[in-house]
Amino acid sequence: MYIYNVTINIEEAVHDKWLKWMQEKHIPEMLNLGKFHKALMTRVIEERKEGITYSIQYTTDSKETLEKYYNKEAKKMRQKSIQLFAGKFVAFRTELEVIFESINFKN
Repeated sequence: MYIYNVTINIEEAVHDKWLKWMQEKHIPEMLNLGKFHKALMTRVIEERKEGITYSIQYTTDSKETLEKYYNKEAKKMRQKSIQLFAGKFVAFRTELEVIFESINFKN
């Protein structure tokens, strides 16, 4: 299993609009591509003076599926963010390979 992680710092002036767009439009569109089966959005807890930082993690089954996303949809999906929020955010992307996962159902 692989996680495609996108870390984004968004300016406070457009934060609320961006957050709504992410939750109602962008993340559902990403999941509807058929490449990712789960999305987790978290806020990075840090002492930053500018902007608010989030991590969005999209889970996929394999490196091959992630490569298909890069080759077919990534440019189009990134362009939508740029059209709406150009100059208002900084993003970087990382890939994570899941080695082990354990879930405690008792809590």
